[in-house]
Amino acid sequence: MLSTRSAAVVKATLPLVGAEIENIARVFYRHMFAARPDLERDLFNRGNQAQGDQQSALAGAIAVYATLLVADDGRDPVEVLARIAHKHASLGITEDQYLIVHEHLLVAIGEVLGDAVTPEVAAAWDEVYWHMAGALVTIENRLYADAGVAHADVWRTLVLRRCRQESPDTVSFMPGAADHSVLPPARPGQYVSVQVTLPDGARQIRQIRQYSLTGSTDPQEWGIRVKAAPPGRAVDGTTTPAGQVSNVLHDNLIEGRRIRASMPFGELVLEDSDRPLVLISAGIGATPIFRLLRYLAGAGSARDALVLHAVRSPAQHAHRRELKELVAAMPTASLHRWYKDLGVRPTRDALQAGRVDLAAVELHTDAQVYLCGPLPFMEAVRASLINDHHVVEADVHYEVFGPDTWLASA
Repeated sequence: MLSTRSAAVVKATLPLVGAEIENIARVFYRHMFAARPDLERDLFNRGNQAQGDQQSALAGAIAVYATLLVADDGRDPVEVLARIAHKHASLGITEDQYLIVHEHLLVAIGEVLGDAVTPEVAAAWDEVYWHMAGALVTIENRLYADAGVAHADVWRTLVLRRCRQESPDTVSFMPGAADHSVLPPARPGQYVSVQVTLPDGARQIRQIRQYSLTGSTDPQEWGIRVKAAPPGRAVDGTTTPAGQVSNVLHDNLIEGRRIRASMPFGELVLEDSDRPLVLISAGIGATPIFRLLRYLAGAGSARDALVLHAVRSPAQHAHRRELKELVAAMPTASLHRWYKDLGVRPTRDALQAGRVDLAAVELHTDAQVYLCGPLPFMEAVRASLINDHHVVEADVHYEVFGPDTWLASA
């Protein structure tokens, strides 16, 4: 816990800091990248920086953690850090890098809040930061130990063994160890980070993206599914940048070429239970759900499983046949699909036009729910699960690929 004195100061200044936390995050990144351009070049996703997602995610994490830390009751603040810690572990974040963040974050707080940052206020928020950083370091060190690596040495060079076109814009890549050794096992639902080198004028930069492991029948291979990501229009009319890593993989990764990937991490893994399952996904978000299903089918699971998936059109539905076969292999599972561009509405109830409609299926209120897809999709589905179908909030597990801007509300 925070010291009594610091807790009182943080409580009193939370409204002020909370109101300016997004500005603080923006100033923080500007200062840090000016001092350490190597971090912007080789560690942080430039697309997320351009859209402001990384800044929003940092702001939300600090605000939520501080709020829970000084609350009289409620969730343990460490509970909100698991997803962040897994992401950090997949990037090979080291303890000394928290010193860099600390230096520039405190400068940003002072610059944005000005005279409001008295020595007492600065000391209290400094204590919040080190409390949060210490908790993250503890979790990340445990993850590194569980993965059998020392000093955050998570990166491995693999060779692409096979690739397969799954849909017009989606390809499955199956990399393996160069020496044909067995790869470290991954829990169903976990992901790996993939690193590529990109030209940037006269210099080279490294960019990193996370991809769920789809699984493979060969223990010498991992499987990832990659969707091409051209620039597009966001809800507010702005142009979203192209997915640099995904597009490089599509354009350049052929069989025999080398690929840099991390050890598997990620917290969207199945809990041991006999309770019913609801697996909900949209678009490329089906990837971790697909791996969960493959595990359940292979294990001969008798758990009731309701599988709901939405995608723009049948032509863009990668792994469509395999998804049907996996669900069919589980006598206690059922599949419902929605296609936005389906055309004429079919007569079969399990294949519908439009968006996912939870009212069209029978949900068990005691089910464990696993959710993955675009953020607006997950926000709407999660709200409906909790508010309309009375699913317990703690039973709704989700995965966000990219900065977790949803943390503050989820």
